[in-house]
Amino acid sequence: MDNPTSDVQAATPSGDRSVLTDIKVLRERAREHVRRGAVTTDYTADRNAIITLLNEALATEIVCVLRYKRHYSMAQGPHATAAKEEFAEHAKDELEHADRIAERIVQLGGSPDFSPDGLTERSHAEYAEGHSLRDMMQEDLVAERIAIESYREMIHFVGEQDPTTRRLLEDILAKEEEHADDLARLLEGLAR
Repeated sequence: MDNPTSDVQAATPSGDRSVLTDIKVLRERAREHVRRGAVTTDYTADRNAIITLLNEALATEIVCVLRYKRHYSMAQGPHATAAKEEFAEHAKDELEHADRIAERIVQLGGSPDFSPDGLTERSHAEYAEGHSLRDMMQEDLVAERIAIESYREMIHFVGEQDPTTRRLLEDILAKEEEHADDLARLLEGLAR
């Protein structure tokens, strides 16, 4: 009869525990640096650079919330109902992204920059109002495409040095891609 334990051991990287830190050492380091919160001694990323990137992402999300809120309020015409639903949903999602980013900044020992001063300069996306419903959707789609590229570059920059931040950015990227698809479909519907 097969031994399931040996199968598990065979599936692990040769059962080599020498890559793991001794438990006593882990406990000592955790106590010694307790004030650092989530940032442990094996954190190798440039925290200041990551915090700067995250504050830029935070500004981008806030600008997107504001733009979507304006577009929600200004949308008119036969396709306005569907557009308003998307604008409201996207604004809610972008606000959630901002909250998650701010939380991560704090975990890294930084301060989230919610200041309206310089908000549009820190943001990767622009605050473009758009005049017609088509213009609004177009501007939102452009902003989503900018966010997609920005998040991909941030993910690449963070790499393996900060897996928690990388996963956060990957989650947000997936949602931004979904938003871009939603807006592309809405714009296509306007063309008919």
